[in-house]
Amino acid sequence: MIPVLVIDDAAHARPIAETLVKNGLRALEVTLRTPAALEAIAEMTRVEGAVVGAGTVLNAADLRSSLDAGARFIVSPGLTEPLVDAAFAAGVPVLPGVATAGDIMRGLDLGLSHFKFFPAEAAGGRAALKSLAGPFFQVRFCPTGGVTPENAADWLAIPSVLCVGGSWLVPPGPPDLISIARRAREASAWARV
Repeated sequence: MIPVLVIDDAAHARPIAETLVKNGLRALEVTLRTPAALEAIAEMTRVEGAVVGAGTVLNAADLRSSLDAGARFIVSPGLTEPLVDAAFAAGVPVLPGVATAGDIMRGLDLGLSHFKFFPAEAAGGRAALKSLAGPFFQVRFCPTGGVTPENAADWLAIPSVLCVGGSWLVPPGPPDLISIARRAREASAWARV
């Protein structure tokens, strides 16, 4: 489970990261959707045990800013050769978004084998991903976009799914750390042994 975090106030970043890590979720994706995102990444990297990445990375400039803030992995809603090349040149793991067989084939041509399946529900849901997993047996996915606490276990039951991403763990606004901790414990229990 990877929490997909939209942080509006960098002052909330560290307490959120501490709560998530303490309750079993170490990989944290901070989306570049707010002016506070890069500062939030920098704050979260100070939390022991946190592996902080940047999401909604659209180009090489976003990638560089994210790495400068301390991001250790990159997630993008789509797949472009310039972004993948920049990530490879920087030596940082990249998880680009795919929704079609053509997207996956372009990614394989670039040397990738792990992808974000996005937007998961709008792109056909679990049935679509199962269909794609057949011819692309060597590929592993992280579905995001429509993954909920109610359907996450169903996504994780698909053999080609390594993890899921979800924004429900930390809703917008001032963080309710008690609720975040409860949701993180529940989500970390989905981990495969």
